[in-house]
Amino acid sequence: MNELTSDLNNMMQCLLLASQGQGYVSPNPLVGAMIVYKGEMIGAGYHQQYGNAHAEVNCMESVQPNHVDKIKDSVLYVNLEPCNHHGKTPPCTDLIIKSGIKKVVIGSRDPNILVNGSGIEKLKEAGIEIVENILHEHCQAVNRRFFTYQQKKRPYIILKWAETADGFVANEDKSTLSISEDAANKMNHTWRSQEDAILVGFNTVRIDNPQLNVRHVAARNPVRIIWDAENKLPNDRNVFDGTQATIIINSQIEKIEKSTAWVKLNSIEEIIFYLYEHKTLSFIVEGGPKTIQQFIDANLWDEARIIKSNKNIGKGYAATQLSNYTFLYDDPKGNDTILYYKNNNNMYL
Repeated sequence: MNELTSDLNNMMQCLLLASQGQGYVSPNPLVGAMIVYKGEMIGAGYHQQYGNAHAEVNCMESVQPNHVDKIKDSVLYVNLEPCNHHGKTPPCTDLIIKSGIKKVVIGSRDPNILVNGSGIEKLKEAGIEIVENILHEHCQAVNRRFFTYQQKKRPYIILKWAETADGFVANEDKSTLSISEDAANKMNHTWRSQEDAILVGFNTVRIDNPQLNVRHVAARNPVRIIWDAENKLPNDRNVFDGTQATIIINSQIEKIEKSTAWVKLNSIEEIIFYLYEHKTLSFIVEGGPKTIQQFIDANLWDEARIIKSNKNIGKGYAATQLSNYTFLYDDPKGNDTILYYKNNNNMYL
């Protein structure tokens, strides 16, 4: 196996490690790290929880005592540039330099202005050989939420809805329609667990009374964001059950009651800026066609996931239509099919 092939394979393993932190490390990026000695992996780790040790620390600490003396002659692989600043934890560059390791292979530079090349420069100044841009596009895709947040100064936005085979999302009178089946529903709850927040509109809560949690999977719940402009939702809706953090976006009042906050905002742009300011790396929009259409019209979305049923109902309330998009792929789930799309302005997918 030549050196480039080895680097590619090892970086792919770093990305697989990094992905295990999805849903737990925001607003930090997903990072995996490996130490390889003469083709043998002697250490591996990933960033597991926001505020806890970074991938490089976990990787170093995983090396068994009988292999510690090999570190200085090994190669460190990491999908994102090591940090060079004090945050919740010390700089990873200091740990790498102290280890005596002589070569570091990096997938992508960190777009965070606090890092962005400074980590690499510090390692080079310490005499460490640096190889950059291994699986660069894959590294950006895995961390597309982080890159969007840092470079576009807004959260990463995912649109999601379910529709019948003939393109309807509700009955003709807009009443609830059961569309997707168990396999797709479980996948949807996994998606929710991977994002910081979930946003729906007034009518979705009024009519469907959703819980907006991840009860079908063992994972953390997202923050619930309800766009209720006139603050008219009855307090018997599930979103007021106090079981998870909830934000009610409205134009009437500002207050906090236990786990629920009412925030005065008047537009998509204001909502997005508010979430950015509060370190929300990503959110998924599961509202009805009216809510989703506003994000499409404003061209403020990054990817879309449509659960397509095999059911036909003949007539009903029509689904939203995407614009400025590229189809990515489809994924059968039982009798449903999930269709994945990206916004043409998204450079990370």
